Amino acid sequence: MKIMTKKLLLILAAVLLLAAAAFPAYAADENPAAANDEAAAQDTAETAEDATSAKAWGAAIAVGLAAAAGAIGMGIVVGKSSEGISRQPEAEGKIRSTMMLGLVFIETVVIYALIVAILLIFVL
Repeated sequence: MKIMTKKLLLILAAVLLLAAAAFPAYAADENPAAANDEAAAQDTAETAEDATSAKAWGAAIAVGLAAAAGAIGMGIVVGKSSEGISRQPEAEGKIRSTMMLGLVFIETVVIYALIVAILLIFVL
């Protein structure tokens, strides 16, 4: 179990490093005198396009990490509940209802991450 946890942490660290490299700092030009200049207009359009791209990447990473964490959590929950049912078959009803409640909570977190990602793209 410790080796699997270390691998998951290494994968998470690699994803976070890639995400940090994908989001360079964008600086908007605030010079009002250059607003009529074609080069400034093109730079502003490119900056807006880059910001939209950054939002899309951020949303994709947020949903991807939430879905991956949810899938891992659901796998652990189902595995442990199967072990519990095999050890105590008479407690199958209680174990199954508790498992379903836990799965609902995990799925709710993934759906919240999807909503936050949609808000990132369309609201900000």
